[in-house]
Amino acid sequence: MRARALRRLPLNTAAAIVFVLAVFPVYWMVLTAFKPTPDIQAETPVLLPTALTLEHFAHAVEADGFWLFWRNSLLVTAGCVLLALFVALGAAFAVARMRWRGRRAFVLMVFIAQVAPWEALLIPMYVIARDADLLDRLATLTLIYFMITLPFTIVTLRSFLAAVPAELEEAAQVDGCTRAEAFRRVTLPLLTPGLMATSLFGFITAWNEFAFANMLVIKNQDDRTLPVWLSSFSNVFGTDWGATMAASTLFALPVLLLFLVLQGRVAAGMTGGAVKG
Repeated sequence: MRARALRRLPLNTAAAIVFVLAVFPVYWMVLTAFKPTPDIQAETPVLLPTALTLEHFAHAVEADGFWLFWRNSLLVTAGCVLLALFVALGAAFAVARMRWRGRRAFVLMVFIAQVAPWEALLIPMYVIARDADLLDRLATLTLIYFMITLPFTIVTLRSFLAAVPAELEEAAQVDGCTRAEAFRRVTLPLLTPGLMATSLFGFITAWNEFAFANMLVIKNQDDRTLPVWLSSFSNVFGTDWGATMAASTLFALPVLLLFLVLQGRVAAGMTGGAVKG
C-alpha cells in the first residue's frame, strides 16, 4: 500500500498543481469582487480576505444596461441552443441510422467545421452581415452562434445515437408505431443525457462569446450582450476592478448553476456519446 502511494505521488502532485492553476483565477475573481476597494488597490496582494463588502455587486447590478444585456445574452443563448438541438438531432439521425450517398463526406465536413477556428471568419461574417444589413441585430448573433455550436452538437448526438440499438426502434415499429413515433417514444428519451451535454456546451459557448458580439453590434448599443457590457467598467480613469470582478462573478453564475443542475446527466451524456463513433 505504501509503495503504491509513493508511485502515485508524482501523478497526484501534478494533478494538485493543475487544479490550483485552474481554480486560482476563479478564486481571485470572486475574492476581488468581495474585497473593499482599498484592499484591491493595495500594493501587497491579500490572499485571505480580512473584510468583505457587497458594494461592488450593488454597483454592477445598478449599472446602466445590466438587466437589458442580461436579457439579450439569455435570448441569444437560448435561441442558439434550441435551434442547434433541433437541426443537429435530425442530422445526427440521418447519419447514424440511414445509409445514403455522400454520408461519409458529410461527416468529414462536419468534423472539419468543428475544428476550424471560427475567429478566422470574423471579417468575412462582418462583411456579409454589413452587406445584408444584418448588423446590430440579436437574430444575427443567434444565427452565428448556432453555426458555431452546430458541428459539435451533430458529432456528439451522432455518437450517442449510434450507441442506442436500432432494434429498439424496429421493435416499436413492429408494435404499430411509425418510424417517427418509434424515435420519439423510444429513442428520444434515451438521448436525454446527450441532449443535456450538448445543451450545456452550446450554452457556455454562446454565453461567453465576445468577439462576434463586439464586432457585429456597433451602432445599436442596446443589442449588446453581457461579455461586451463587461468592458463598460473601463474608463479614462482606469478600470473599476471591484465592479468588473463582481459583474464577472454574476456573469459566471448561470453557467455554474446550469452545470450543477445537469451534472449527472452531462456526465452520462459525455461517456455515452463516446461509446461509438
